[in-house]
Amino acid sequence: MSDILESSESQKRQYIDAESVFAEIRRLRQEAAQFRGGMIWREISGHRYLIRTSVKGTHKSLGPESEATARIFQTFTQRKAALADRLASIEKTFEEQRRLNRALRVGRVPPVVVDVLNVLDKAGVSEHFTVVGTHALYAYESACGVRFVPQAMATRDIDLLFDTRRHLAFFSRMKESELSLLGLLRKADKSFERLEDQKETVRNATGFEVDVIRRVAKDGDPHPLRMSDDEDDIWAVQASTGERILNSPRFSQMVVSTTGEMALMNTMHPLDFVDVKLALAKYPNRDPLKRSKDALQAELVATLVRDYMPQYARLGPSGSVNEEPGEADLPR
Repeated sequence: MSDILESSESQKRQYIDAESVFAEIRRLRQEAAQFRGGMIWREISGHRYLIRTSVKGTHKSLGPESEATARIFQTFTQRKAALADRLASIEKTFEEQRRLNRALRVGRVPPVVVDVLNVLDKAGVSEHFTVVGTHALYAYESACGVRFVPQAMATRDIDLLFDTRRHLAFFSRMKESELSLLGLLRKADKSFERLEDQKETVRNATGFEVDVIRRVAKDGDPHPLRMSDDEDDIWAVQASTGERILNSPRFSQMVVSTTGEMALMNTMHPLDFVDVKLALAKYPNRDPLKRSKDALQAELVATLVRDYMPQYARLGPSGSVNEEPGEADLPR
């Protein structure tokens, strides 16, 4: 299909190399996060105690000096030092990969999108969000070493579906970080501001928007839902397709920005994307221009599954591969 273009062999090789380094540095950073803060010995009332310190300045006693606490101290300090050395080494390789990504034009995701994904990941809340809509196409094309035509990708906003089924864990994490979701997004772009007439949307100085959606409230979901206790924070708006997307198997893929930066994008199973887009294309109140783009995107991703990702195809009753989604699969 002429609407799907193959990346060059050099771009494919570079993506594979960069993905390997990205996976390792992300693993090391996650492990190193468990060693934030430190451990010290402190004398209290004539006895030495092992104290765990946090980056926020809090202290927690791990018990009096003993063989057990001595081992804890030794293991912690040795592992923390080893991780610091490995991170320092791989950071240099990671920067080389970023420069090569840019030089070979491996990525074409808008930088602000990658920045948003990375701040959510660094804060430990990325698992609570699913990228839906047009930007999910970047994950699918990255997995296949191809590029979609520009008319399929044109958009000035990214939709993040919040998983209300795990809202307690999310709010606990946000309280621990002492940040609002808007505050987190401002780490990606300090010009983000919430729209007062669309409190689910933030917009930056260039007009790019981030929309936060959630499923229609059920099973004790909080409603209405503000993303933190901060009065100026974002409110998640209900979406009729939210439940279908939440029930879809997760599809996670490294994506690359035009500057060479990398991030992990979590989105939905590609055929569920096809089903949702086909349903939107049939909605009578859908903007006609959006309906045509919905149909194009559904066709492109269905073709990707057939030609590049057969492992994601669904099996029919006889064991044959269903290349196209059926009416029964469409969300109601």
